[in-house]
Amino acid sequence: MRFNVISLMPEMVETALQFGVVGGAFKKGLCELSLINPRDFAEDNHKTVDDRPFGGGDGMLMMAEPLQKSLDSLTPSGPTYFLSPQGRRFDDSMAREWSQDDEITLICGRYGGVDQRFLSHNKITEVSIGDFVLSGGELAAAVIIDSVTRQIPGVLGHAASAVDDSFKGGLLEIPHFTRPQLWNDLGVPPLLLCGDHRKIHEFKQNMGVLVTLQKRPDLLTARSQDWAALIQYVSKLSEDNLVPLGLQKGEILLQLKEREDNG
Repeated sequence: MRFNVISLMPEMVETALQFGVVGGAFKKGLCELSLINPRDFAEDNHKTVDDRPFGGGDGMLMMAEPLQKSLDSLTPSGPTYFLSPQGRRFDDSMAREWSQDDEITLICGRYGGVDQRFLSHNKITEVSIGDFVLSGGELAAAVIIDSVTRQIPGVLGHAASAVDDSFKGGLLEIPHFTRPQLWNDLGVPPLLLCGDHRKIHEFKQNMGVLVTLQKRPDLLTARSQDWAALIQYVSKLSEDNLVPLGLQKGEILLQLKEREDNG
């Protein structure tokens, strides 16, 4: 997969993607990064890429022409996105979807933004990583590339890692534990140690619902759950299977009962 990034500070993106499994993916050739600086297409000796906004306002705007020439130099075959807090919120489902593309182009704004005519002329979609403002789109671009790259086959050491991550199937991933079995008088859920793969899988599935209910109940609004079956399952669980996950049995049962009553 090829990632094109148009940025006045391309080094920020390049540096952020040099580490860990994502950095390894680029080194292995599983994906490719192409960085384009609009200053290379500026027409004056000062490499000017910004100017004052018509009608006044705070800050400068990136000019349309250097951006257009940057985009034209790519002849991108995939979709193009502008990183903006006004765009659609980027999420895990988008990362999975975008990983199916052969190429995407990300445009990073700076200063007070970009000339709207550039976005309108090219019918560029705006995308946001959250309801906050950054100094530029470079960090957002790195975040998106990291998230998308993890979905590419061969990037992660274990094929199931990306599949079992949080948000898969609309649920959060449950907490994990490693050795030692007892640390600072804190244990591990006994069911994870039972050796019965069917019981462990059932436990993880049900705990995924409970953890999501505790931390991100908004993710469950559109989900169809058999709350009665889950209540029955939790009722039979011992406290030591729930406490390490930060769950209190009585509180969880009340929440599940409320969900069941509300349909």
